[in-house]
Amino acid sequence: MIQLQSIRLADGEHPDAYPFNISLIRSLGVLEFETEVTFLVGENGSGKSTLVEAIGLAAGLPIIGGEDARKDPTLAPVRALGRALKMAWKGRTRRGFLFRAEDFFRFARRMHETIEEMESLKKEFAERFKDRPTAFGLTVGAMAGQAAEVESRYGRDLHENSHGESFLKFFQARFVPGGLYLMDEPEASLSPQRQLALLALMREMVERDSQFIVATHAPILMAYPGATLLDIDTAPPSKADFDDLEHVSLTRAFLQNPSAFLRHL
Repeated sequence: MIQLQSIRLADGEHPDAYPFNISLIRSLGVLEFETEVTFLVGENGSGKSTLVEAIGLAAGLPIIGGEDARKDPTLAPVRALGRALKMAWKGRTRRGFLFRAEDFFRFARRMHETIEEMESLKKEFAERFKDRPTAFGLTVGAMAGQAAEVESRYGRDLHENSHGESFLKFFQARFVPGGLYLMDEPEASLSPQRQLALLALMREMVERDSQFIVATHAPILMAYPGATLLDIDTAPPSKADFDDLEHVSLTRAFLQNPSAFLRHL
């Protein structure tokens, strides 16, 4: 299901400063999301990550593993852009999240620290209430329930898994039907095989009324059947065919004849 139909900049004057001075934002016009999966494709510095962040903030979605979006000083310019976005909804959802790869590792560390803290408190309470078994049981039972919930959703230790395993466990735990998912380069720690696994998860969620808007460099992800590919390097952004994207053609040419590229190094 398409939750978010389109975005545009509000009418009126906007600052001549970042991020409003990025070519992508200046030429945005009305950006429509015509399919359940949309990929924003462009070079580094094109503004695709900034746009994904701004959409997530404008939609009020939580940032996975990051600071509170309303207080994070690094997001101040993006918050201004988010406030300037006008959004057209088909069915407003409060489910979903904004996923940035660099934030995920803070999230995994936090889950690890949470479980360790609960284990430490359990030992502390065991000593404190050693003569009051009923009080100990009630206190530890509550903490054990919280720890079990964390483990059931994410496994014993996201922090100790490989990055690719952690990413996939996280997505499996946090994708829910009817969500809007804004993702910035989710392929960052995924092998080709695990990128295919992510595509399978996305397909499952699309069939359950979810929508994805993804900034990516990964041709494997871009190959999602029926996805809209928006070339962010053009002004304004334009729909592109898979085979016409530079990321795809360059990757294909390299794989067909790597020596032709490497001999110039």
